[in-house]
Amino acid sequence: MEYIQIAIDGPAGAGKSTIAKKIAKCLDITYIDTGAMYRALTYKVLVNNVDIYNEEEIIKLARESDIKFFQENIYLDNQKVNEEIRSIEVNKNVSYVAKIREVRLILVNLQRKIALDQDVIMDGRDIGTHVLPNARLKIFLTASVEERATRRYTELKGKCNDISFNEIKKDIINRDKIDSERKSAPLVKAEDAIVIDTTGLSIDDVVEKIIDLLRGE
Repeated sequence: MEYIQIAIDGPAGAGKSTIAKKIAKCLDITYIDTGAMYRALTYKVLVNNVDIYNEEEIIKLARESDIKFFQENIYLDNQKVNEEIRSIEVNKNVSYVAKIREVRLILVNLQRKIALDQDVIMDGRDIGTHVLPNARLKIFLTASVEERATRRYTELKGKCNDISFNEIKKDIINRDKIDSERKSAPLVKAEDAIVIDTTGLSIDDVVEKIIDLLRGE
């Protein structure tokens, strides 16, 4: 039996997770938020006061960590961490953790195992190019820096009053640079991926467009 694999890539704030979740519900398939896995590990690094540049210790943590999904929740060592991994500190540091080659190998291996025996939609930075290179449909979502910063600011301002739009915009630009320039599986569009610019589009518009593409419409 051939399972459906949908790969969604793109930079921070392009709407990948929100859109992938809705598509998963519409199609009744499993959603794997790979970015959340790197966020969970970053959260563990910060909680354990490990230097964000200490690759050896971070790799050790990655090997020892149990990261899994259950009913749209993410668990780190059996603790639900949905909210904790969306903090400003995790936002600032996740790209430094995600660029470590050995960390990516550990988590990519886990992601591939999850996709072996079920229909999945996965989003991240290197799904179409590296994790699921044979996916039936590959989408590269993008949006302007201003749009992405606005979305992230709206998401975070309800959780923390001490945030700045300009700081968030700066962080997004920095994350784009790190993600695109990292040596291991950098953020690039797969050759056969379809680009969708989500600037000015509603979530439902993008979801409908992707489902139509999957159905060949």
